[in-house]
Amino acid sequence: MKVYDQHLHSRHSFDSRAEPRENVLAALAAGLAGLTFTEHFDAHPHDWQECVYNDEAYSAEIRALREEFGDKIFIGKGIEICYQPGRIEFILDFLSRHRFDMVMLSVHYFGDDPVHRRENWDGLSIEDGTRRYLENVREGVRFCERLHATARREIRGGKAAGRVFDVLGHLDLVKRYSQRFLGGYAVAECADIIDDILSAALGAGIVLEINTSSLRQSLDETMPNFDVIRRYAAMGGEAVSIGSDAHRSADIGAGFEHALNMVRESGLGRLALFQARERKSVKIDE
Repeated sequence: MKVYDQHLHSRHSFDSRAEPRENVLAALAAGLAGLTFTEHFDAHPHDWQECVYNDEAYSAEIRALREEFGDKIFIGKGIEICYQPGRIEFILDFLSRHRFDMVMLSVHYFGDDPVHRRENWDGLSIEDGTRRYLENVREGVRFCERLHATARREIRGGKAAGRVFDVLGHLDLVKRYSQRFLGGYAVAECADIIDDILSAALGAGIVLEINTSSLRQSLDETMPNFDVIRRYAAMGGEAVSIGSDAHRSADIGAGFEHALNMVRESGLGRLALFQARERKSVKIDE
């Protein structure tokens, strides 16, 4: 079975100490056909001073790993871009000057506040905080829809067919923190916004991710859950990406059997795998 872990981090991200080589060994031990590093690129002025991203060092590491392990496993160079509308020109300029196998868009803020800080939930109910976050996700994906439509008009052919972003990471990350800080989550109560996000993602040609990290962090479901994946399939989604969001080598590939069962039962049955920005749709049971 051709399964890649397409969301994981190493010491090239500010919040991980994992050695890249250990990540590759862990992926091999887990029986994966590939792994794609998605190191953090956080451009918000509050985050930028902590961002350790160094493309030259990162690229050199990927080349060395491919030399050592390239005949055994696919090793991808990806990046996780935190959506920041105030820094979007800076982000787009950066992406235009660097090469990746996959570019992930993710959201870690509601408004101008990071969702992972407890003080930013003061005065908010679970549903209010969830709506604020999902509205940010909707804004980001709608931006991509407009951006990709413009790129498709301007670019004829090309490897990414005018795509700037490939995957939407952890659509409902907010529930990790509403659960942690307020004891619950309310994504189901925001089905209208979820539908808007899925529609915009389909319009933008961005693939949804099943992120399994929440299974390791006090939740009993992935991000997003089965209901959202089934809805995505019903709206025309054809494939998903799967990512462990591992920040430790030991977590690479964790929860994947659960995620693969979701893909089967949703009616999708396919994974989207990225190499050099080319997207391949692979049946999971072939």
